[in-house]
Amino acid sequence: MADLKRLFTEHPASVGESYGEHMGQALGFAGGCFAAGFACLAHAFLPFLCETTGSRRITALYDRMVTNRVRLDRRDRALPAE
Repeated sequence: MADLKRLFTEHPASVGESYGEHMGQALGFAGGCFAAGFACLAHAFLPFLCETTGSRRITALYDRMVTNRVRLDRRDRALPAE
């Protein structure tokens, strides 16, 4: 049973989140990816629509992920090693 729990908590803990927090972050990214993909799909058929929406959303998602990673790295450096 401990191994099953570890499957759900090991990675979230490695990025400084609980399972629920990680799920919320991942669902937020999934929604952003879906929106970007939909904008790209609309643009494929109607090139006058969503000319920069897909790339702006992807850039924003990337920036958000990198910003969070940098924040976590800083927090880890501030904590004393165990």
